[in-house]
Amino acid sequence: MATTNDLKNGLVLNLDGQLWTVVEFQHVKPGKGGAFVRTTLKNVLSGKVVDKTFNAGTKVETATVDKRTMTYLYKEGEDFVFMDGDTYDQVHVPNAVVGEASDYLLDNAEVAIAVHEGAPLYIELPTSVELVITYTEPGVQGDRATGGTKPATVETGAEVQVPLFVTTGEKIKVDTRDGRYLGRINA
Repeated sequence: MATTNDLKNGLVLNLDGQLWTVVEFQHVKPGKGGAFVRTTLKNVLSGKVVDKTFNAGTKVETATVDKRTMTYLYKEGEDFVFMDGDTYDQVHVPNAVVGEASDYLLDNAEVAIAVHEGAPLYIELPTSVELVITYTEPGVQGDRATGGTKPATVETGAEVQVPLFVTTGEKIKVDTRDGRYLGRINA
């Protein structure tokens, strides 16, 4: 348990059985009435953002969320298997928790996994990854109807929009937050 005076960015609260991260907070002392704390909270699982106001000094329940760096090993059925580099423990993370991050997950990739009471909540990928294009159509000179991009399939199976000059077998850099092409990697 903590009070509203202990709030800080990144703190995880347990409100009504759901986990919320404090994104922003502000202590307010109006001329009349009691002080209060205005917060912006983000739901850890759904990503929903809400504004919530607490009276100053109110007790709030905090949750312990442990972020650990782990290495992706392989996929087993519907689970992704990660290994903790410190303890060598293997953790099975369900497909629902990994979600769209699987589009950019390569073998032996280092990721951060947030764990609460032994259960994985979500994974954080690096902001960009380097992937090899396994298939893309040859670019047709003069074809600018699509804005100069074409679809390309990368080694993880994800589809990324790339410029017309990019060919099969090239290594590219992709933003893991929105799947944007960031550039070619010269070998």
